[in-house]
Amino acid sequence: MKKILGWVLLILLIFYIGTNPGPAADIAHSLGDGVANVFRNIGTFFSELAH
Repeated sequence: MKKILGWVLLILLIFYIGTNPGPAADIAHSLGDGVANVFRNIGTFFSELAH
């Protein structure tokens, strides 16, 4: 059941990206910025910890 649900979600995601590339790109950009910010903050934490 989990495998089927995973495939259905993947197909729906591909369909959404194919029919709405603009909003999908905005979401991907926002997620990328969020991940980059997390790693930047981790780097700052360890940098400050070393001082």
